[in-house]
Amino acid sequence: MADQVTRAADVARKTNETDIKLAFAIDGSGVSKLETDVPFLNHMLDLFTKHGQFDLNVEARGDVDIDDHHTVEDIGICLGQTIQEALGDKRGIKRYASVFVPMDEALAQVVIDLSNRPHFEYRAQYPSAQVGSFQVELVHEFLWKLALEARMTLHVIVHYGANTHHMIEAVFKALGRALDEASSIDPRVQGVPSTKGVL
Repeated sequence: MADQVTRAADVARKTNETDIKLAFAIDGSGVSKLETDVPFLNHMLDLFTKHGQFDLNVEARGDVDIDDHHTVEDIGICLGQTIQEALGDKRGIKRYASVFVPMDEALAQVVIDLSNRPHFEYRAQYPSAQVGSFQVELVHEFLWKLALEARMTLHVIVHYGANTHHMIEAVFKALGRALDEASSIDPRVQGVPSTKGVL
């Protein structure tokens, strides 16, 4: 359910694999409350929230006895759905953003178009397949489902890095900052920023 005045939304999703409640506010203050079975994802979502100045609450339980895949994927789905709902008709938004974020030796770039046309491009090569117990391939899974459900065009490029944790951290910081910029209101924009008249 979306609240257009505060640009916020929440969703509940329960399957045989996961049980998730998620609330997201675009115009927040960088506060997150995260209770999931995937500690590394908690860390990344906290960074995303802080750097985007959003508010994010997540309660998620999943079949992590199998692996983290379903939990990470379904949180991406739920977050994408709330972003799409919270944006409403997108009147007055900037729509586009491109943000570079360094994290020590790593450099990541996130480019967003809140186009209502879901598309995902991902260019990243990591030195390791895991960070602690977290499988690095799940970063792709999360971002793909996020872009699909938020109906955004999302390009993620990790230009270089030597530490996998740093590289992924730079991605999530850049994602937060890019979404913040693209979703921000530009008082010069009349209606939606598209010659089509609708996004």
